[in-house]
Amino acid sequence: MKINAIRIEEPGPAEHLTLQSIELPAPRPGEVQIRHEAIGVNYIDTYHRSGLYRLPMPSGIGMEAAGVVEAVASDVTQLRRGDRVAYCSGPIGAYAQANNVAASRVVKLPGNVSCDAAAAILLKGLTVQYLFCQTYALAAGETMLFHAAAGGVGLIACQWAKHLGVTMIGTVSSRAKAELARARGCAHIIDYSVENIAARVGEITGGKKVPVVYDGVGKDTFIASLDSLAPRGLMVSFGNASGPVTGVDLGVLAAKGSLYVTRPTLATYAATPETLNAAADELFDLVGRGIITPDITAHYALADAASAHRDLQNRVTTGSILLTP
Repeated sequence: MKINAIRIEEPGPAEHLTLQSIELPAPRPGEVQIRHEAIGVNYIDTYHRSGLYRLPMPSGIGMEAAGVVEAVASDVTQLRRGDRVAYCSGPIGAYAQANNVAASRVVKLPGNVSCDAAAAILLKGLTVQYLFCQTYALAAGETMLFHAAAGGVGLIACQWAKHLGVTMIGTVSSRAKAELARARGCAHIIDYSVENIAARVGEITGGKKVPVVYDGVGKDTFIASLDSLAPRGLMVSFGNASGPVTGVDLGVLAAKGSLYVTRPTLATYAATPETLNAAADELFDLVGRGIITPDITAHYALADAASAHRDLQNRVTTGSILLTP
């Protein structure tokens, strides 16, 4: 069937996102066809568009959406037509009216979680789940540092940390973003535009620093993150909003206190249907109980995907933004 979809002919700026009419085939074995009701916009989408993470071109774009199952391959038994579902780990092509997705990568939505909420929170929420519960299992009473606390992932992290009884130190770039993060449960705010991150972490912790730093910013914050860690602390680098970290001298880790560094991905931590569904169940339980609330701050028409990307990269947005197909 014919659908509208955002396509990229070659990597580049936001203007390279164009709305096209394409043919969506029937689902292949193992797949379901999902009619989208809401589409998530995530920072990783800008990496795919720019070429930082390379895709075969021409290509669709987008990894996250929620909607209703319209068609099911004959060998799929766990899903049926009419099920409300969401996905966030591909295939690339979520910026569209519909998409064919492997049934093993789809999660069912509980009745108390809307499609808008799912598209706004699934990828970001699963990211926080694997960061806080698997990469470094936070325990009540601990203190940690989280960069970009007012972003889409950051605001979920604020709420999850508060739920766990963890003291979160969050970095932001403005007073408005500081107020937003604080309102969601971030205990201490560092405005990196006017404050030294590592020095403030030392002040807040009485010189002890923190056992773990979660850093989705990348190049601009890497050294400050290492300098904020206690000896034998863990640096969790999970994103590159300011550009990738390159040229790392492993000797620096020794000099700064026998530090550890990891570069985790959701693809690894939710690699199987079992691990994906277990993480999604934990997330949806917190959403359903009102412990975590998605901060949906803007809706864009599918045709306005380029504007959404520009706003996201220029840090105009906070929380989660959605495309409406």
